[in-house]
Amino acid sequence: QVQLVESGGGLVQPGGSLRLSCAASGTSFSRSVMNWYRQAPGKQREVVAQITSDGTTYYLNSVKGRFTISRDNAENTVYLQMNNLKPEDTAIYYCNMVTSSGTNYWGRGTQVTVSS
Repeated sequence: QVQLVESGGGLVQPGGSLRLSCAASGTSFSRSVMNWYRQAPGKQREVVAQITSDGTTYYLNSVKGRFTISRDNAENTVYLQMNNLKPEDTAIYYCNMVTSSGTNYWGRGTQVTVSS
């Protein structure tokens, strides 16, 4: 049974930083593509960042230069370092795993609120 558990969300002032973590269990993490999605109230879920099994990364244009995705295959964990946070980054952030066979798994999400 695959489980993804996010942590690290919270309330931060504009310009602040947060580091999200997603710990995976139950499958071959190192061969999986890992994604961070977010969903703001009244908006569709969107992919924020992706890291492939070989370390190739992708970022949503609005977070480029501010967010960094990384992975630790020894710890089965993916991270999202978020710097210079803006109110428009407020959302629930979800960890997503796509295995080598194409199966999708989702975490339950962690709330990020950027407000003064």
